[in-house]
Amino acid sequence: MKLKLDLDLMTAFKKSKNLSSLIYDFLSYLEVEKGCSPLTLRNYKHYLFRFLKFLGTETDLSSVDLDKIRSYRGYLAKFSDVHGNILSRRTQGYHIIALRSLFKWLTKNDYETVAPEKIDLPKISDRQVKFLTGEQIDRLLSSPSLYGLNGKRDKAILEMLFSTGLRVSELTSLNRDKIDLDRREFGVVGKGGKARVVFLSNRASDWIKNYLNARNDHFKPLFIRHNKGKVDVAVSDEKMRLTPRSIQRIIKKYARKVKLPVEVTPHVMRHSFATDLLMAGADIRSVQEMLGHKNIATTQIYTHVTNKQLKEVHDAFHGKGG
Repeated sequence: MKLKLDLDLMTAFKKSKNLSSLIYDFLSYLEVEKGCSPLTLRNYKHYLFRFLKFLGTETDLSSVDLDKIRSYRGYLAKFSDVHGNILSRRTQGYHIIALRSLFKWLTKNDYETVAPEKIDLPKISDRQVKFLTGEQIDRLLSSPSLYGLNGKRDKAILEMLFSTGLRVSELTSLNRDKIDLDRREFGVVGKGGKARVVFLSNRASDWIKNYLNARNDHFKPLFIRHNKGKVDVAVSDEKMRLTPRSIQRIIKKYARKVKLPVEVTPHVMRHSFATDLLMAGADIRSVQEMLGHKNIATTQIYTHVTNKQLKEVHDAFHGKGG
């Protein structure tokens, strides 16, 4: 009898639990069990708490139904910030993906709630992948001045990004004692806790050695900020470590310097790495492994390359038979 009473109380508690508290539980699950990156956690929190704000005072899970979710989709479509910027369809989609992920987790944990499969995702046109041509890559990689320590660092960063296809968060988390420059390889743990081996080109390895040999500090991060004047040895490793935003600014600066027509980001460098491999004849499964994609479908955004190869085969052979 007592056991049944406890189960009834537990069920009642689940039915009445506040959505804000459930979102924090969900974010904890993403961090601890799924191994999501801090950036993913930040984005999910942003998307889900926008939904909470939309709900206003009705934040009990039992008050959320499909009608409210449909109204929320309409709200996102009309949303604009204080500067008048509206949400793109892709960003609206990210909000709904986060919401559906939350409801999948709730259903899996036996909460009575909206069935996640009933939450439709907005239709989004296929993503167009931006990448640099070989000539543009050469111009970008040659752009840093090599006289100062910052220039040597930036050269090593650009060479490493193009050599490895690392995500920017993976790059900034690297410590120099984890990089085997003689074997030209190292391990990283990417999205979802997926581990992989990353390989360096001879060029990238040489430029990293050049940068590290020019450094005279005890800091562990592979890439750090270099201020003018004497370095304070009391500063922690993490305060010296370059952030993803710093890397973005560095790449943007050099892309502007050589007047590239493409807005270059760390992810454009990643796309350029994958495109370069495929154009050279690498198979898509190998590229999937090198990029650390969990699903082959994610790697298939690079069909702009394989489609080009198919067209060349068609042009070369179609109609040439006896």
